[in-house]
Amino acid sequence: MALSPRRAATALCAALALGLLPLTPVAAEEPWTAAPAPAGKERPGPGERAEFYFEGAPGTVFEDRLALVNPGDRPRRLTVGGDGPGIAVAAPRVDVPAHTRADVPFTVTVPSAARPGGSTGALVVGGDGRQVRVRLAVRVTGPPALPALGVEHLRVGRSGGGAVIRYALVNRGNTVLAPHLAIRADGLFGTVLRRTPTDVPAELPPGGRVRLTEWWPDAPRLDSVRVHVTATAPGAARATASRSYTPLVWVLPTLGGAALVLGGGVLLLVRRVRRRPRPGIRTEGTAGAVEAA
Repeated sequence: MALSPRRAATALCAALALGLLPLTPVAAEEPWTAAPAPAGKERPGPGERAEFYFEGAPGTVFEDRLALVNPGDRPRRLTVGGDGPGIAVAAPRVDVPAHTRADVPFTVTVPSAARPGGSTGALVVGGDGRQVRVRLAVRVTGPPALPALGVEHLRVGRSGGGAVIRYALVNRGNTVLAPHLAIRADGLFGTVLRRTPTDVPAELPPGGRVRLTEWWPDAPRLDSVRVHVTATAPGAARATASRSYTPLVWVLPTLGGAALVLGGGVLLLVRRVRRRPRPGIRTEGTAGAVEAA
């Protein structure tokens, strides 16, 4: 006897309630994955690399691929970007069909001024409300960093009513330096100049040399001074150059000559005074009596 649709629905609900019919759960959709691309496989296996690793000298460009696997029954649109310097991906958005692996090429460029050592970054993939970071490590090879800063060819000369200080700042190391300078001049009665030059380059590359000039309009005109130029930079030893400066070249010789003449006159006067007999004393003959006045 055939059941009406209402009775059939009622019987089905009763059977489900009594557990007479098994319930088949709906399988959850498998999420997409992102990992370093393997060679010739559908998806990265357990033995594949878990992160990217590159090693090379400054200026090297590395190329690799990121594998995006979509095991689901529908296509996925994923975003891909780089977190770190020198990372460039071929496409910022990738559509991955169902049951498909898409490989995204990318490059990593080591900066030409990079110092030897290690750094880390990541490829960042997003989609379906989740985000995955694939770690990326870069080791820069090369000689160890040797920062070396120098101050050379310091000259101090007259200029109009003042003076001018000229010198050269040199980077003799193998790293880029950010120099800082200080100028000081000490005279006979203390410090007469303290100055921080403002025309110093923000960065001085290895082997770089720059000539600098510092005008000193209120330099002393009679005092003999010693000028010091000190250069510092992070990681580098302090470099200092010194130079004496006498504004009038004839001042010291003239003063020295005057002192000699004055000293000679005093010495001659002392000798004359010593040769004179004391007043009130008279001598007669060779062995005569001495008579006091």
